Amino acid sequence: MLQLFKVAEIELVYRSKIKAKDRPLITHSFDAYEILRKTWDDSKIELLEQFKILLLDRKNACLGISEIASGGTDYCLIDPKLIFMTALKANASAIVLAHNHPSGNLKESQSDIELTKRVMQAGDFLGIRVLDHLIITADGYASFEDKSLMPR
Repeated sequence: MLQLFKVAEIELVYRSKIKAKDRPLITHSFDAYEILRKTWDDSKIELLEQFKILLLDRKNACLGISEIASGGTDYCLIDPKLIFMTALKANASAIVLAHNHPSGNLKESQSDIELTKRVMQAGDFLGIRVLDHLIITADGYASFEDKSLMPR
């Protein structure tokens, strides 16, 4: 007798409520910073570390922002699978990585550099460009791309 199995059906859907012509373009790190900073919760930026991504289309127009992880006062555990699950679901062609340093220090750590390298390698494999990694504080930002720290 044939036994039937129940399995989940997976459906991928993406619907944007913002018209393509109305999406803000990212042409420089400051453009990404402005969008991210305006949406960052002021009550958390100096309290705990958060990691977000900016999702971009082929023209580097912003599709949206997604929070990937939230951590403690000086560390946030990032799962690259969540980054790319989100990017693939949004049909993004590129992403900008961003996290805050509650301490206000804009200096990148070695783990920040290593994470960026790992995410870029995964992005290369998936055809999703990683354009930059921003460190954001209440008073400003630092860009890996502007500092020539993006491993190419």
